Amino acid sequence: MASTNVRTPQGVAYRERLSPSLWVLVAAAVCGPMAALVFAPIDTTLALVVGAVVGVAIVALLVAGSPSLEVRDGVLHAGRARIEVELLGAPTTAVGEEARHARGSGLDPRSWHVIRGGIDGVVTIPVIDPDDPTPVWVLSTRTPERLAAGIRREQKKAST
Repeated sequence: MASTNVRTPQGVAYRERLSPSLWVLVAAAVCGPMAALVFAPIDTTLALVVGAVVGVAIVALLVAGSPSLEVRDGVLHAGRARIEVELLGAPTTAVGEEARHARGSGLDPRSWHVIRGGIDGVVTIPVIDPDDPTPVWVLSTRTPERLAAGIRREQKKAST
């Protein structure tokens, strides 16, 4: 359910919404029938309405609350944080076992991270700003090579 644009608007080098996987959405939607069962002894019509509202509301909240990654106009946006690409080092990508290590035991607690379960790829970007206490950004992404390329492209633009 990644929303990665092939043709991006002017100034956007990369964009992706880290929306939940289909299985998470299906599991969340099951809350609707469970809520309906609670109200079924009271009134079946009320139970159906409550079940539908609960199911739709939970799915909508999961989708609306999904963070996004964007590289635009020399700035990397990851969730609610942003940093200029000039303050970042060379991004590295990882998938599989390397990504699992980067998200788990290899994760520096001082790092800024936007990590989502069910998304295998990880991009790790060191922060080269000496005044920044955050040593590295660790970002989950479905397309790690594209995100790293977007960051490199914006870094090259910023340096010229």
